[in-house]
Amino acid sequence: MADQDTARLCVQIIRSHFGPLTATVASVLLTRGRLSLAQVTRFSSLKPRTVMASILVLVQHNLAWHATSDEEGEMIEFNVEECLTRLRFGQFVWQAENLFGLAAGEIVSLILDHGQIRPPDVIAMLSATKSKESAVYSQALHKLVTSKHLKPATELSHTSPRDKLIQYEADAKKEIKNFPTTKELRHAKEKAEARLKREKEEAEKGGFVMQRVAEQKVSRGVKRKAVDEEILDDSVYFRVNMTKFNIHVRNKLIETAARERFNESAAIVMRAVLKATEAKQLELSEIRSDPISLSNIASHISDDDDLAGGLSYGPNKRPTTMALIKDYLGLLAAADNPTPAGRASAFLSFVGSTSGKVQVEFETICRRLRRRALEAVARERYGDEAVRIIRFLLDEGKMNAENLAKVAMMANKDMRPLLTSLSADSLVSVQEVPKGADRNPIRTFYIWYVDLHKAYTVILGNLYKTLYNIGARRRAEEEDSRVKPVLEKCERSDVRDDASLLNRVEREVLKDWEDRRDKLTILEMRVEEAVFILRDLGVLGIGDE
Repeated sequence: MADQDTARLCVQIIRSHFGPLTATVASVLLTRGRLSLAQVTRFSSLKPRTVMASILVLVQHNLAWHATSDEEGEMIEFNVEECLTRLRFGQFVWQAENLFGLAAGEIVSLILDHGQIRPPDVIAMLSATKSKESAVYSQALHKLVTSKHLKPATELSHTSPRDKLIQYEADAKKEIKNFPTTKELRHAKEKAEARLKREKEEAEKGGFVMQRVAEQKVSRGVKRKAVDEEILDDSVYFRVNMTKFNIHVRNKLIETAARERFNESAAIVMRAVLKATEAKQLELSEIRSDPISLSNIASHISDDDDLAGGLSYGPNKRPTTMALIKDYLGLLAAADNPTPAGRASAFLSFVGSTSGKVQVEFETICRRLRRRALEAVARERYGDEAVRIIRFLLDEGKMNAENLAKVAMMANKDMRPLLTSLSADSLVSVQEVPKGADRNPIRTFYIWYVDLHKAYTVILGNLYKTLYNIGARRRAEEEDSRVKPVLEKCERSDVRDDASLLNRVEREVLKDWEDRRDKLTILEMRVEEAVFILRDLGVLGIGDE
């Protein structure tokens, strides 16, 4: 079950994408948890046929899991993560267009509209409505599948991974003969996770079939031998691999962070490093990238990129491109600061001392991005003093108010109210250490510290509430008595073809509404970026912080 703010946001997303009836079914699943079909029908007060159609829509778009057990029968569970990711669908289409062309963007948009679809249906739908040849779409579709941006929709993707993990963990515990120890239980859990991951990878390997291409005559006297090549399996349903698109979002954030930390030239080198290993990046949970050689990095830097402008050399010294890349890699790897603080602020790390290869430290970077989001919230609400307190607590650990005031060079009368306010927002936490068994508050030490997991969870809930408010504001703007008639008129085919049919007042109302809509969209994108940092990048190192 989701919390109240997350549930409201998910219901709002479902209503805007699929209508009020499907939103009612989603609301029941979100507020009451896993239910059977009969229970959903009873709690939603809808007709059984309507409920079944809504659940089919949710399953088709990977928004609902269904599982069958001997005790409960068939149960339906809502997929919250998949629903919240729908806010990035526009960004996914834009990425596909930039990476593979306009045809790939159209394919991704079509699959997002249908949830999952077979290759012949994709070609038939797009070829019927677009002027491009089907060969262009077939080539773009093949590129998307080969690069893992599309993946097969398997039976495992419609089953809750939590159910599978519990089942596999129970199977692993049965192999333990005696009373299980903590180490054996941890080993059983790791074994179950590895089994689930292996099963998922094997299920998603499909999608291609081998076809024998016959011997062809290319030119006079020259023949091409018969070869085996992979073609898409027409019977397989494909869906968008959101993890692969999220990897591009993460890499863009890392590039932006390098630009803000150093300069544009360092960002260019960072982008080249990420591009060199992007094909092998398959999960957001990767701790670091594969080793990359300098020559591979240099091949992803164009001749138009000016690297010399970011570093200062002597007037008579003109370094080569390879020398510039080495200097930037040393800068990004914090080679001049071989201390724990330097390693914590590095973007890269060198593999060995003589190999000349580097790795991108995803875990270190993502941890730093999350802490920066926490500091941004504290600075916005309480000023720079709050950020100073949080940094000292993160660096030094648990401290009482008196010692914290001395280290932060703040008066006790200013420190205590600020700590109380930060504690009310869960940005800092307090631990009570009583002197006696009676737990008298007068004879109790109060030690302050930062519980990062708790702080991130509270901030994430507030961001969900903000996203819901943005969507409600956008809907209220559309339902305005002045705007709604103009929007309905714009939907007419004649007005769509000829905008001059709108009078001056209607054009002004439409222009004003478009300005407000664009501002809300930009705000939504910024908030969603913070959600991505805290939630999607939170799979790395959250338990160690």
